[in-house]
Amino acid sequence: MFNITPMVRNILIINVVVFILQDRLFATGQLALYHFGSNYFQPVQLFTHMFMHGSWGHLFSNMFSLFIFGPLLERFWGPQRFLAFYLITGLGASLLYSGVRAYELNELYSDTVRYLEAPSPAGFNQYMNDHLGEGSGQGLVEAYARNDDNPSYIEKSKEVVRTVYDRVFNTPLVGASGAVFGILMAFGMLFPNMELFLIFFPMPIKAKYFVLLYGAFELYSGFNRVPGDNVAHFAHLGGMLFAYILIKMWQRNNFRDNF
Repeated sequence: MFNITPMVRNILIINVVVFILQDRLFATGQLALYHFGSNYFQPVQLFTHMFMHGSWGHLFSNMFSLFIFGPLLERFWGPQRFLAFYLITGLGASLLYSGVRAYELNELYSDTVRYLEAPSPAGFNQYMNDHLGEGSGQGLVEAYARNDDNPSYIEKSKEVVRTVYDRVFNTPLVGASGAVFGILMAFGMLFPNMELFLIFFPMPIKAKYFVLLYGAFELYSGFNRVPGDNVAHFAHLGGMLFAYILIKMWQRNNFRDNF
């Protein structure tokens, strides 16, 4: 399982090279995936975002999982089908994420309009806590509360709210996590009883249980997301969902071909 295969090696190299060069040769906004309604969105970003990463740690975690779980799948399917699986699950992850993101941004827009129409210290504090995290902008919140009828504080709070809206709306998605979680799902489905020895787990665990627990964690985290959590949990779930659908389709087609 630890002998690297050609397609896995190529994907690893591309991700590392893009990460090293992305700030030198590319503008991040050209390759990262923005919301469909953003002025920065380009259709090609649905694919290019999965070859970008936000940090060395982000890159390492994704590429390490690809290195561990990818080679056995590539040997099972062959390099062409493995690459197709990788790209399709990455695309599926971005589509599910974008759908959930549209819902979240619609709520953000409603909260923003509501505040701009009726500003108040309590409303400002709630807006900041809901969309940036507990205690965000506390200095301005406290000063505004002491001067709630001061036009300059009212206008300043509106300016901050507009800035937060623009910042959150135009926060892009980067990373191969969707495709990597697709690979994890495939591994659990095709090699369910293979035992995994994990550093953070005290005993060997079968692949099917590892995937089930990881998926449950991502589902819980996605529906109970706290402000400031920058992990795209629904992109992870999208990769797993599309992996499940794709594998079932391939299995059904292979059954018909061999019948």
